[in-house]
Amino acid sequence: MQDGFSEVKLFQVHPDKTAEFEMLIRQVAAEQQLQPGCRDIRCIKRFFTIDGVEPGQPPRELTRVVKCVKYYAYWEFDSKESYGKAIAWFFDRYGKQIMKLLIMPFDIHCGDRIA
Repeated sequence: MQDGFSEVKLFQVHPDKTAEFEMLIRQVAAEQQLQPGCRDIRCIKRFFTIDGVEPGQPPRELTRVVKCVKYYAYWEFDSKESYGKAIAWFFDRYGKQIMKLLIMPFDIHCGDRIA
């Protein structure tokens, strides 16, 4: 039984454009939530690591930016058909605007939700 369809995007943002990206991604996420079939949208900024951290301790904050700041977005749908329509909307509405803030095109990974 299929539990839905999900996508994870990785955005590698120019360090000097993070404020602009964060403002834009909040607007994008609010509109993504309204797309037919959307179950959830979540975005995170990667600014912590578990490298060098003892088990059971909280992650440590990154101390410097190397090349870019990474953001991840998780978008979940009731079906791949709903996702197909929504991703077309996303590229038409925000694709070029987001690309201007990145060091390279964003990665998209998608598939059936299993848990």
